[in-house]
Amino acid sequence: MLNTLVALLLASVLAVPLSRRAGFGSVLGYLVGGVVIGPSVLGLVSGVSQIATVSEFGVVMLLFLIGLELRPARLWTLRRSVFGLGSAQVLVSACVLAALIHYWGGLDWPACAALGAGLALSSTAIVLPMLAERQLLETRAGRDSFSVLLFQDLSFIPLVALVPLLANGHAHHLSAGLPWRTVGLALLAVGAILVGGLVLLPRVFRLIGGARTPEVFTAMALLTVAGTAWLADEVGLSMSLGAFLAGVLLSNSEYRHELEADIQPFEGVLLGFFFMSVGMTARLDLLVSDPGSILAAVGALLLVKAAIGYGLGRIGGQDSATAIRFGLALPQGSEFSFVLFGAAVTAGSLAGPVADRATLVIALSMAATPILFAMSERLLLPRLERRKKEPVYDMVSTQNAPVIICGFGRMGQIVGRVLRTQGIAYTALEQDATQIEVIRRFGTKVYYGDPGRPDLLRAAGAETARLLVVTLGDPDDVLRVVDMARRTFPNLRIMARARNRRHAHLLMERDIPLIVRETFHSALQMTELVLGELGLDQARAHDAVEAFREADEATLIRTVAIRDDEKLLIQSSKQQNDELTELFSADRPAL
Repeated sequence: MLNTLVALLLASVLAVPLSRRAGFGSVLGYLVGGVVIGPSVLGLVSGVSQIATVSEFGVVMLLFLIGLELRPARLWTLRRSVFGLGSAQVLVSACVLAALIHYWGGLDWPACAALGAGLALSSTAIVLPMLAERQLLETRAGRDSFSVLLFQDLSFIPLVALVPLLANGHAHHLSAGLPWRTVGLALLAVGAILVGGLVLLPRVFRLIGGARTPEVFTAMALLTVAGTAWLADEVGLSMSLGAFLAGVLLSNSEYRHELEADIQPFEGVLLGFFFMSVGMTARLDLLVSDPGSILAAVGALLLVKAAIGYGLGRIGGQDSATAIRFGLALPQGSEFSFVLFGAAVTAGSLAGPVADRATLVIALSMAATPILFAMSERLLLPRLERRKKEPVYDMVSTQNAPVIICGFGRMGQIVGRVLRTQGIAYTALEQDATQIEVIRRFGTKVYYGDPGRPDLLRAAGAETARLLVVTLGDPDDVLRVVDMARRTFPNLRIMARARNRRHAHLLMERDIPLIVRETFHSALQMTELVLGELGLDQARAHDAVEAFREADEATLIRTVAIRDDEKLLIQSSKQQNDELTELFSADRPAL
């Protein structure tokens, strides 16, 4: 086993950097590395099936992280492209591919449906890094590609759940293959995951987080993923489905960002091993024995999906160059397809030899996509690009300003303008392209990028800056940036914008020293003006407002520990009102 681990790690550290240096991404490196050390070439590893089983937890963890990211607000902003373009791509691709397989392959419809659904999906692990390396994520093609991938992530779970139904009348009948006991256990397991995710897990994570023992928190995060996956697997459901449900249920937890940070390193390594196991298990003997049909299938898959992507892009309003880029980003098979085909084989709707050929076709399509995309970027697209190019935003380079402003909306702009009047340099980061366009018209330089990325903050000078001012409008984004900054730059002082009292409590739990509630001070200023208009002299009005501010801030600190107990919060609020009434009653003037 130690020899196998050494071979896996050695292949990773050799093949992946070479692949990335060549511009083809890390997944191609993992696939090639797996092929080289696998039984088909050098034979340095043994127990490939066991490696595949363990590395499947990489996919499980990926699904957990996807669940953590799927907040309703995020889906709502992309709803048209996600559910419109995304659903069209999956449905059209699945139907066309299933029909072609039935016509040329002569397979029955359950097998064609399973193959069509699996081949319609594209690889998130390949596409997003490939676009990011070329700074294309914020172009029209990049945004639409991300939306399609997001819909595919959503559709994968129902597809896995529906795969057993394809076997009805083929290998098993529903009444015989799914006894009521199995259905009851499955529903019971889903119910247990729902109750645990909504009620039990947040309390457990809060308890462990209060103990401030990072290694125990990491262990609990891994236990959550493994436990829900195991529970789902025990009752016949997909392990990925269990982990995905747990992720969705924890997506609104205050510990969501910490969970992501703890799981991602394990997910990255195990997902890399998963791709290597794909390379190791790829039936290269099939390619050697029948290269013509295998390569033809790979070419057909790439051509059909690229053509469908191009057509849908044009229908959706993309120009020719953007549609080509969009189509060439998504023609490969997906890492989820392997799981889908495995479920289909287990259910009896897909024969093992057919799944082996399909797996080889997907692996080869994954290897071919980065090469085809790079060739199109170098040779084809420069000739087709329109003269009016998409705007290129200033990308942050190494800075040394004492202040970094994350989010340059209304609040961030006011902070920046005052700093400028005092001759204090600052670096402003904004992730809304439309906002940047407006700001640039007034001659203000703002850098484009997600301030939640450690590399971006490092380039902005976070290691030497005196203050990080987080003025983002989305409370979740504020918490994400704050958590990352405290973890990555522990010596950086942080000031954060709080949307409301609950948001302020979450920031206080993170020991953020400087918290500004966005409507609190403007409301106090308005109250002071109201008192003045009603006849109170300026000094008395100011003193009254200041007394209220001090009392409210003291209450805010006092109620951090009971923020989730509505009854105690209401009681504390009434107590504060009574104390303020008693404080002001002695010298309240007649108005």
